[in-house]
Amino acid sequence: MRTARKYLGTEIYRSTVAVLVALVGLFTFFALIDELDSISDKFPLLSLLYLQVLQLPTRLYDLLPIGLLIGAVLALASLAQRNELVILRVSGVSSISLLLMLWTITIPLMLGAFVLSEFVTPRAELMTSEASLKYLGKASGGQMNSGHWFREPDDNGNIRTINIAQLRDQGSVQDIRIITYNVDESRFISLDHAKTGHFSQNTLTLTDVVHITSLIDAKSALADPNKPVADVARRTVLPTLELKTTLTPNRLLAGQMQPDRMSTVSLLDYISYLEENKLQTNRQVVALWRKLSYPFTLLVMITIAAPIGFMQTRKGGVGGKVFLGILLGVAFYMINQLALNVGMLKNLPPWFTALMPNTIAMLIAMLALYFMEARRTPRMQRAPLSGKAVT
Repeated sequence: MRTARKYLGTEIYRSTVAVLVALVGLFTFFALIDELDSISDKFPLLSLLYLQVLQLPTRLYDLLPIGLLIGAVLALASLAQRNELVILRVSGVSSISLLLMLWTITIPLMLGAFVLSEFVTPRAELMTSEASLKYLGKASGGQMNSGHWFREPDDNGNIRTINIAQLRDQGSVQDIRIITYNVDESRFISLDHAKTGHFSQNTLTLTDVVHITSLIDAKSALADPNKPVADVARRTVLPTLELKTTLTPNRLLAGQMQPDRMSTVSLLDYISYLEENKLQTNRQVVALWRKLSYPFTLLVMITIAAPIGFMQTRKGGVGGKVFLGILLGVAFYMINQLALNVGMLKNLPPWFTALMPNTIAMLIAMLALYFMEARRTPRMQRAPLSGKAVT
């Protein structure tokens, strides 16, 4: 069994690596062609190539499940075509035993996926966002026309809304506005407008600041139209201003990154920040569950590949099996994304949204293996169950 498992592992690893190299290279080539129009004096070709290299771990992370599915189908179909799987079956190895061997083979890939998910991909995404800010003036995530928006409480219990027009690398920002107001009294307190700013740990340093402070209560002023008009605000120009903040450079970039690109520690930190400021966390919590279920996805892929590879076909059936594996991989990806969107719209439990596609796919693959094993069981062994003898 150990020799057979080692041989199967070698074949699957070799095919999976070949498929992943082809897929990552193909997607990188298409992305490179798509970004050629953005080349300029400030963004030369070398900078574009540097960004594409930084995105390789992310593409590998996205394509690993499909690459494993196609690679496993290719390896198992090749073994079946050479009748090597038949030899294993004749020697007494059942489909369940083969499946357990495949699961054991997947364990190193699951460990590698964990390292890729928690350390390599998040670091590469941070470097990509910082490089995009440096060369293109924007991060890899989405941004509204009005800029980036954050919310947090200040030391006095008021609410502070922060609007940043442009994010730069190393925690630097440009054209920043801070609106402070009292929620309980529905009262505007102050507005700070700075040309530049810098975020460090728990400190925001603003430069060239225009500080506008409210001097009246808007409700009481509007309640009596005959009341004499007084000064409503005071404007002060400050060279620098320091504010305590819960935002950090990593949290700034986390607001622009896709949640499933973050490490578990960073994602939990950002979820804590959102919960403290009473902001929606559904998308981030779903991403956390998806990250936790990512190794299980690899088990699902190898399980789906098993019945496809075990099918006995005529000579030349390898291409058909690979094509079927590609179709199933694309279908699984589409269903996974559909479940994510439906779960977000219907406010389904995050664990259900993340685990439902994997669980359904695993059950279908296990049922397919069961029926294949039942068909291959000799009729003589099934005859006592029906009470009829076979002659």
